[in-house]
Amino acid sequence: MDLFSDYTLRVVAMGSGVLGATSGVLGSFAVLRRQSLLGDALSHAALPGIVLAFVLTSSKAPLIMMAGAAIAGWVGTLAIRALVTRSRIPYDSALGVVLAVFFGFGMILLTQLQKQPHAAQAGLESFLFGQAAALLRHDVIIMTILGSVALGVTAVLWKHFKVLSFDPDFARALGLPTRRIDGLLTALLVVAVVIGLQTVGVVLMSAMLVAPGAAARQWTNRLSRMVVIASLIGAVSGVAGAILSSIMPRMPTGPTIVLILSGAVIVSLLFAPARGMVWRWIATGRRRTSPPLDPVLMQLYALAQHHLDDPEHGHSVAVLRTMNEKNLDVAAVLQSLEARSLACEVGGGLWAPTSLGRREAQRLFDRESEGVE
Repeated sequence: MDLFSDYTLRVVAMGSGVLGATSGVLGSFAVLRRQSLLGDALSHAALPGIVLAFVLTSSKAPLIMMAGAAIAGWVGTLAIRALVTRSRIPYDSALGVVLAVFFGFGMILLTQLQKQPHAAQAGLESFLFGQAAALLRHDVIIMTILGSVALGVTAVLWKHFKVLSFDPDFARALGLPTRRIDGLLTALLVVAVVIGLQTVGVVLMSAMLVAPGAAARQWTNRLSRMVVIASLIGAVSGVAGAILSSIMPRMPTGPTIVLILSGAVIVSLLFAPARGMVWRWIATGRRRTSPPLDPVLMQLYALAQHHLDDPEHGHSVAVLRTMNEKNLDVAAVLQSLEARSLACEVGGGLWAPTSLGRREAQRLFDRESEGVE
């Protein structure tokens, strides 16, 4: 009930939820494009921009801090592109170089600034790990506006982002301006980083971008569903982290949100249907314990070739047993083939392949023949 009665908790929870939803949507594209480290580089590159914005304006107003972070983040992306296009440094190495150089420069500026006698610079170090408890109503409004603009642009250019994420070569063949689209998508990631600096800080912001998308990817193979699931995971984790940090004393909000996101990723990796490790282990065990179907189907097909004038001519289970190993439960295999519409009982305990079964058996024969050749 504190979520509805406590003004501070309500503001922090709303801000964290907005950040989680925005990061989940935009981070999904970074995950699909294997650019997870890009969010890390952008968030660390924002630190010198924050410090320089304070030095030039002597103000810690949210818009000024965000503007400084955005400019520094964009300069970081330009530096990454320059390293990749004008040198032999690979993309991942360029990300690492920009991350280290910009963050190191920001730490030097921050350290030198804190040695100054005036106290106006106090609190800038909170941008390292975030200070969600300091969020105010107008901060959340700014975050919501920026996040809504970013999500609106994503909705308008959905098809462009989609084809760029899955097949950039095809996007170029269609005549799409892939460099501009890529730059715009990177700019939206900068927006997500900017609105999250005060909540989780530059160090943990990369987890907000990567974790929701990585968790959502385990639950679906469709981009639209992945984006929705990632947005929900991010928003719920943000609100839950804010509530949990308010309940437990001396529990910072940013790290709590990241821990909850980490738990969501672990649960998804283990229990997501089809892709989860537990489900894969169960499916593998079932395949190991289930009888092989292909040999019996191919034997039925071979026997049916002797009765081409009568496709429904059946053969007994006893005949099939003589063609297989003694420990093979031929009756159970036939039941499985019948369940898959590959074989049918034609009466009197006799079995024959269906038309679908004959086509499947012929495909297996052709595959084996190609393998022999």
